[in-house]
Amino acid sequence: MPGAMRPEGPVTRFAPSPTGPLHLGHAYAALVAAQRGAGRFLLRIEDIDQSRCRAEYEAQIYADLRWLGLNWPEPVMRQSTRLGAYRAALSRLADMGLIYPCRCRRADIRAALSAPQEGALPEGPDGPIYPGLCRGRAMAAAGPEDALRLDMAEAMARVGAVRFVDLGPEHNGTHESTTAEMIDGVGDVVLARRDMGTSYHLSVVVDDAAQGITEVTRGADLFAATKLHVLLQILLELPTPTYYHHKLIRDDAGKRLAKRDDARALARYRAEGASPQDIRLMLGL
Repeated sequence: MPGAMRPEGPVTRFAPSPTGPLHLGHAYAALVAAQRGAGRFLLRIEDIDQSRCRAEYEAQIYADLRWLGLNWPEPVMRQSTRLGAYRAALSRLADMGLIYPCRCRRADIRAALSAPQEGALPEGPDGPIYPGLCRGRAMAAAGPEDALRLDMAEAMARVGAVRFVDLGPEHNGTHESTTAEMIDGVGDVVLARRDMGTSYHLSVVVDDAAQGITEVTRGADLFAATKLHVLLQILLELPTPTYYHHKLIRDDAGKRLAKRDDARALARYRAEGASPQDIRLMLGL
């Protein structure tokens, strides 16, 4: 209807990577986001890993989601077109003295982590906490093969604490992380990988702000990364949305579904005659 106002409510998004067919877990995430997004539901294609992304998978994403009955505004945001925005964010963090180049390869990190120490190092959103081998290197020393890491101690010295609100069923409430918790539990994460020019953690923060997302809905497996994302929002002076971490869809053995699990692919269910309502019933929606 001309002049009709958009309904009030959160702005949400579904942001798949076109690296394989969508499965039941993706269907659940997309449907939950659409349900939560009474104000607006957006689609974003996270295709920064060009070595794994395929055009046919992207086309299948659109077909599967439309089959489920979902609609979204066009054009769709695609991360591969936004490298300039990520470079600008990195430049801002560099000007603040918060990132440093890292030349370590996996073998270097493994060797450092295997050295004698008291107890095992904790794991963060990106795996074992980086041991700081390159911390303190100047950005002027950065080479084309270097990754760029966040200096967590320096970053937290600017903000003091990180807080966010989760509206999901498993983590409902306000969450706060102290400087010590961020250093010990997250560490100096990579913000730009040598083969991408960015990382998931940086791009998701920049893109959520660019799309005006007010509620991030995603799986509970990403809950541990949220405090890092909120820290980046604060440092880059971007708005912090609320979060809704939902349950994960698992197979009969309790294992989280992966894209290699073709038996759960939506395209296969479609080919076998399932309806969108059948999928919703299977997912308890």
